[in-house]
Amino acid sequence: MRTDAARTRYTEHMPNSGLVIDMLTLLRLPSVGPVRARKLLDALGSPDRVFGASVSRLCDVPGIGPKSARDIASGVERARRAAKTEAERAHAMNARIIVDGDDAYPPLLRDLPGRPMVLSMLGAFDAEDADRFSVGIVGSRKSSVYGQEQAERFGGALASAGLTVVSGGARGIDSAAHRAAVAARGRTAVVLGCGLEHVYPPENRALYDQIVDSGGCVMSELPIDAPPEPGNFPMRNRIISGLSLGVLVVEAGLGSGALITARIAAEEHGREVFALPGRVDSEAIAGNLMLLKTGGAHLVTEPGDVLSLLESPAHHLFRGSHGDRYQSPAAGRPIADKPPAAPTQPAVSRPEPDDPAERAVLGCLGEPATMDELMQRTGLSAADLRRTVTMLELQGWVGRSGAKLARRG
Repeated sequence: MRTDAARTRYTEHMPNSGLVIDMLTLLRLPSVGPVRARKLLDALGSPDRVFGASVSRLCDVPGIGPKSARDIASGVERARRAAKTEAERAHAMNARIIVDGDDAYPPLLRDLPGRPMVLSMLGAFDAEDADRFSVGIVGSRKSSVYGQEQAERFGGALASAGLTVVSGGARGIDSAAHRAAVAARGRTAVVLGCGLEHVYPPENRALYDQIVDSGGCVMSELPIDAPPEPGNFPMRNRIISGLSLGVLVVEAGLGSGALITARIAAEEHGREVFALPGRVDSEAIAGNLMLLKTGGAHLVTEPGDVLSLLESPAHHLFRGSHGDRYQSPAAGRPIADKPPAAPTQPAVSRPEPDDPAERAVLGCLGEPATMDELMQRTGLSAADLRRTVTMLELQGWVGRSGAKLARRG
């Protein structure tokens, strides 16, 4: 995977900082994986306290028995050496490592149980700005022509509208969605089921280079040299869901891993789930039909359906109330069955957006106007205007009334 374009504005945060090394060390301790690492931190408060804890203190941590405690206590220096080596290898390929607690850690992941403690990435995922509004697109590796067409249709349209397309880079639906986003000159992010030193599937090397070169991102929570193994992919799915406001299932059979992503999105993360319909006698779409029959997904037939259904969660994210809207059952608070309606006026006064195109559109909406009228008034191209209006709708600044757009605040 080519990495020269991965040097972005993030290069000042290189992967050898003390916090990065500490978190990598924690995850490289013997008998410790992401779940135990989180338990250790919850119980002891910081990596330093974990590293300095006695065997008896480690045994007090839920899930840590005497043997694991001895392995942890004796393995700190070896784990730290491994962490430094990994950081150096990441630096050599221009990858960035961010950790839970870092300012750059994606906000949509911060409140989720089981969130990754470390993310390594090539390229950029700008969760505070360009990638703030993301949609997951998933489906079967063994996709039909129909599935490929729809993945490209939705991936391209949603990326053109200003959403970041998040998927897993797998063959079939995932790759089609990524390719369409790049072709539309939109943003897309790949969440790998292996470490960054591997390209999987191998035929996607050129695609991943295009994604990074175009300003997108290829990321993983796994050690940089971790091979693509079957057990990695269900874990990867929770990141796709967690990074996204909603997840679109394009085409999935009953055994597809895309249904795992849909379940995580709905049951664990409280995200919106969408599914396309298809032939009722097709095994390739049976998972979609099951989701639709059981009420596990919204039926969508047009990219505009997805945009409309994402308006409320995007509005909460923009206002900073997304964590309240989507509470995890694990936190003891139920997820709301339906998002509250977006207010017709912003709840509090706020400065206008910084983006010049967004400000121009708002300035032309002293009274409701059609897209054609806005195109004439702003001088924006049709594609740029569509993308700008979509972002303003998602942020709650603009609403639709028939064929016209009206300013909400």
